[in-house]
Amino acid sequence: MSAGERAKAKAEQIVGKTVRKAAHAVHKETLAAKGAALEARGRMRGAKERARGSFQR
Repeated sequence: MSAGERAKAKAEQIVGKTVRKAAHAVHKETLAAKGAALEARGRMRGAKERARGSFQR
């Protein structure tokens, strides 16, 4: 897993989680859904890169 992709995946997870929690606090459910989607995309990017790394060895 490249360092750049790993950092991008972690950043998406953190930003998505922050957006989701902040949106819930102000009762903006649409924004909370977007934050959750961003967090999920970061998790999937990380999983994809981990899988790719294991196959390349």
